[in-house]
Amino acid sequence: MTSSSPAEPSAQTAARRISKRRRARGLLARARQAMIKRTYLLPAVILTVFGFLYALNPTESNPVHRFIFLSYRLDHASDHPLAPTDPDTPVQYGKGPRDIAFVAFYTVVLSFTREYIMQELIRPLARRAGLRSRAKQARFMEQMYTAVYFFFLGPAGMYVMRSTPVWYYNTAGMYENFPHRTHAAGFKFYYLFQAAYWAQQAIVLLLGMEKPRKDFKELVGHHIVSLALIALSYRFHFTYIGLAVYITHDISDLFLATSKLLNYIDHPLTGPYFAVFMFVWIYLRHYINLRIIWSLLTEFQTIGPFELNWATEQYKCRISQVITLGLLSFLQALNLFWLFFIIRIAYRFLRDSKATDDRSEDEDDELEELDEDEKKKLIEDDKKARAENKVNEKTAANGASR
Repeated sequence: MTSSSPAEPSAQTAARRISKRRRARGLLARARQAMIKRTYLLPAVILTVFGFLYALNPTESNPVHRFIFLSYRLDHASDHPLAPTDPDTPVQYGKGPRDIAFVAFYTVVLSFTREYIMQELIRPLARRAGLRSRAKQARFMEQMYTAVYFFFLGPAGMYVMRSTPVWYYNTAGMYENFPHRTHAAGFKFYYLFQAAYWAQQAIVLLLGMEKPRKDFKELVGHHIVSLALIALSYRFHFTYIGLAVYITHDISDLFLATSKLLNYIDHPLTGPYFAVFMFVWIYLRHYINLRIIWSLLTEFQTIGPFELNWATEQYKCRISQVITLGLLSFLQALNLFWLFFIIRIAYRFLRDSKATDDRSEDEDDELEELDEDEKKKLIEDDKKARAENKVNEKTAANGASR
């Protein structure tokens, strides 16, 4: 009989441990690769975890509730001083720190929807539209997602505005009955959901998920000002001003994105639609926004109280007037900067019958990096062409020798 030495089991155990470590590393590496390839997986995991945690106790006492649902509900039975007393008034919602959790959660939601819709739904459309390079596909995907988002949020903003004193861009309604410390559920959800969208777009910029254009610095400035306006308007109760500014940018962005999409696929309606887009841009981003800025100079002080009182949360005063005026004026300057490019694109289209975006980096270069499938197809086609040429050359040589 042969007996194994005591060293053999320990060697086998060590080998098993090494094997397990390698398998674990392999799984982690595959998971990492999957998340890099499909960037929607990480936010999907986060949302799944939150959903599971809330399902354990689906009540307001669950800390996860504040992430998924609106906080600070004030119904008619509430004894809160801001609760509605008129039975015809809809349930109102106040404001507070929990709203930050709501915005953070829906930032993750929008991160998932953006990446999933772009990669799984829009990319195949880009390929069907004949866009071969990765760069062109990426531009198409970005603009298509923007168009889809604002196709829903633009009309939603108009619907919310219709039930407020600001309808239809009634600037006096921005200051009547100030401060606006409570809002209906639809208004609050819309406002915070939009805040989440702009926060998510800021993450896209910070992580470099979109190829920078020549106006990258201006775009960063636009996002900083927009986020500052959103945060300050919500905290200091200038949400009616914020609502009006939201809608002017949302609808004009919808027309901008769809105009770019038509240009990417060389649609015959590109020219006429670009003219419609220019009208919408000038009307909303300049005429309406300049009216809002003018109201800050003429109505801000004269309609409603004009004082700073922290106890009553009365913030409509000289300081807030200057800050709001400065931020909106900076936003208007950026919009004028982009209007210059829009007019130049229109001029070149009339001259050359081609709309070229000066801000793009090599957007129309046919030598951009191709999609992997396209690369393989081109390589295979090249091999076939070379093989056919060799056969033809041999046939020609044999014919000549005869």
